[in-house]
Amino acid sequence: MSREDKTGLVHIYCGDGKGKTTAAVGQALRCAGGGGRVLFFQFLKSNVSGERSALGSIDGIELRDGPDDMKFVWNMTDEEKAGAREYYMKRFRELCAEAGDFDMLVLDEVIPALKYDFVPEEELLEFLRSKPDGLEVVMTGREPEKRLVELSDYVTEMKKIKHPFDRGVAMRKYIEI
Repeated sequence: MSREDKTGLVHIYCGDGKGKTTAAVGQALRCAGGGGRVLFFQFLKSNVSGERSALGSIDGIELRDGPDDMKFVWNMTDEEKAGAREYYMKRFRELCAEAGDFDMLVLDEVIPALKYDFVPEEELLEFLRSKPDGLEVVMTGREPEKRLVELSDYVTEMKKIKHPFDRGVAMRKYIEI
């Protein structure tokens, strides 16, 4: 099916449970496996996640790098937050400009980037309203704003029932990072 023959829809994977990024990665794999082209970017994460290594080796998936070192936002100084805001606003605008050359755009953790005002909500909403025909957009993060949910076609919530972090177990290689 050519891109002109399909409708590009908007997906959100949200909630307090594990699996949001994993679901977005799965969508990217499905798209690339079917011959589509995917542009993949992760907000608020460094370039060392396990999924990046795998995704970077798959034809049809293009990764855009984020910062080499990313602190949790609550550990940032005001100056570091201002720098992150400037960086992510620029990066978001570049991704939007490039998106027309792809079948899918994955914006992993864009929802918390909105919360911290690293990406302007109005710009994201306007992009989604005017995105290229046929472009599928996949977004992840906790607690999406009502207007973003209303504009989306798929909204899937991952709900935490139990998680080792609640017992003090740190993130583990191969599982959370």
